[in-house]
Amino acid sequence: MHFSLTDEEEMIREAARRIAAERLAPLAERLDRGEGREEHLSNLKLLAENGFMALNVRSEYGGTEAGSVAFALAVEEIGYACAATGVATSVTNMVGEVIQAVGSDEQKRQYLPRLADGTYPAGAFCLTESGAGSDPAGMTTRARRDGNGWVIEGQKLYISSAEFAGLFVVWAVTDPQAAKGKGISVFLVEREAPGLVIGKAEKKMGQAGSPTNLVTFDGCRVPANALMGRDNDGFRVAVGELAGGRIGVAALSLGIARAAMDAAKGYVRERKQFDQPIADFQGIQWMIADREVDLEAARLLILQAAHLKDRRMPFSKHASMAKLFASEAAHRATDTAIQLHGGAGYIKDFPVERYARDARITRIYEGTSEIQRLIIARETLRQ
Repeated sequence: MHFSLTDEEEMIREAARRIAAERLAPLAERLDRGEGREEHLSNLKLLAENGFMALNVRSEYGGTEAGSVAFALAVEEIGYACAATGVATSVTNMVGEVIQAVGSDEQKRQYLPRLADGTYPAGAFCLTESGAGSDPAGMTTRARRDGNGWVIEGQKLYISSAEFAGLFVVWAVTDPQAAKGKGISVFLVEREAPGLVIGKAEKKMGQAGSPTNLVTFDGCRVPANALMGRDNDGFRVAVGELAGGRIGVAALSLGIARAAMDAAKGYVRERKQFDQPIADFQGIQWMIADREVDLEAARLLILQAAHLKDRRMPFSKHASMAKLFASEAAHRATDTAIQLHGGAGYIKDFPVERYARDARITRIYEGTSEIQRLIIARETLRQ
């Protein structure tokens, strides 16, 4: 088996690591306090200019065309420095990939370069509703034909980057009489579309620098060519793109977990009790060893899923395995990091309490851990 990265993948990882250290990490704490929005937008633009917002988009549309392995490596490094920026990067890449997968030639030419070069600060993925989370087929947002266009009515919940996204991928029911999940279509909606209303940002436990908003479509009118792919084929598209998005969440989880454990390892080397660094105690060493196994296992699962995707092989089960394990591993890592800090880990002067809050959502979005287990079991039993 060959585990080494290509020269291009190594270059992308190093570039992401450099930008993350120089620009993202210094801002992360301020973003968590609700500050630094303009610097955040500047950083997103910088990431786009360096090719990180369209990593798996073809070069003819302005993309990097580097593949899913490079995407996973980049999101890990960005998430290591700033989880909020990692979310925006991952979701914007998802938006680009779905346009490339099912968009028309006109849609690809019109929208992909704007995502790739940062004209749009971010893209947004509008699928979740208050009554359609783990069961997106139960959505109630409707789109009806009106003259030579469409009118969209409904609300989408918990939409990442909605405050500054320039482009929204929106799922809506277009045939209410069809069987559940069969009458859904997908649309491209620009921010300026009449009737698109961005609600106030949610007050969240973690990843506070990544705005999450209610998005309302109040008679939102879009042209006929806003439809992506075929009528009533949107649910299949959503299921396919969620699998790719899970690689991004897994990579982000790994980045947060690494940051937490690096902070903890630095602390236990410095902290002394009983006249010696606590890193010398076997109990501490075993905690670190267990988490190191978690990190390495998560890394291999992520790279396997990304590799299969790059080779156009079935990867849905592997993406769910990576997302499940990495997000749960991030929970264990951040909890261990706090424990290794003792009382200091519970204080905001140290970053590990932020890492714990940032990690918690990774077990929920892009499909909860429970949903991932259902997918893994279903695919395993089907084989």
